[in-house]
Amino acid sequence: MFTGRLHVLGNTVDPIPPLMLAQSRTSFAFLVIAPLLLLIRGKNAMRMTPRDAFSAMLVGCLGIAASNFFYYYAIQQTTVATAIILQYTAPVMVLMYMVARGLQRATPPRLMGVALSVLGSILAIGIVSRAAGFPWLGVSTRDLKLDLSGVLAALAAAVAFSFYNVHGQHLVGKHDRWRILAWALAGAAAGWLVIHPPWKVVAAHYDAPQWTFMLIFSAFSVLVPFSLYFWGLQFLDPTRAIVTSCLEPVFAIVIAAAFLGETVNAIQIAGIVIVLSATVLIQVPEREERAVVAIEPME
Repeated sequence: MFTGRLHVLGNTVDPIPPLMLAQSRTSFAFLVIAPLLLLIRGKNAMRMTPRDAFSAMLVGCLGIAASNFFYYYAIQQTTVATAIILQYTAPVMVLMYMVARGLQRATPPRLMGVALSVLGSILAIGIVSRAAGFPWLGVSTRDLKLDLSGVLAALAAAVAFSFYNVHGQHLVGKHDRWRILAWALAGAAAGWLVIHPPWKVVAAHYDAPQWTFMLIFSAFSVLVPFSLYFWGLQFLDPTRAIVTSCLEPVFAIVIAAAFLGETVNAIQIAGIVIVLSATVLIQVPEREERAVVAIEPME
């Protein structure tokens, strides 16, 4: 999208700036989901207390919208590999926050799961390769670009990603996930209206292929994945959810290999296996969780 090499319905799509791409995907998603909820569930479909509605809007504005924008900006200023490596330090941030707040303990399985998820993501994206004198490994610097603004943006994306994992999980524990998602997207859309008001969008003169791409991109990168992600947060704590999300680059690699003919080397396969192992390891119930499960039937 950022290089102008994208084609939609036979038309070349001119580049769309990261800010507009992030704004359109959440704004279009809100304009779809809110009317649908009201149509299907009636006028009370989005009813929440003002405090919880505001919290959900913060999740959308400071979490979803911010992580989208900073991630896309990081990709534009650096590379996909650089952005992914820094974005996927988020599991470390979430675990540190949960431990600092006394919400979780830094148990060996949690520490190992988080560490393996970060390591596996780095290996899976393909910047590490065999160097002369095996077993030494080398890092392909051509896939990395340490532009300061891009690095800071990727770290900001990781913070925002961590924020909506923690606070989104808290909210879906109290309310229906569709309601939370609608208010979160409302918050994201409202935030973008302040930062990038409609008259600036109109002044950019985006053409039909660009609007078509933005609409399609919104459906497949927000409505489907975020509805599933909030559903998952109903069952997983933030640490487990964010470690599981490290499967994202794994699926990207597998899909690219299956449908685009891209090659996957042995180190990338090792990274994929490590991320899968981390995902399984982090799901194993801790001792205190097993104790709760054992007590519940007696109650």
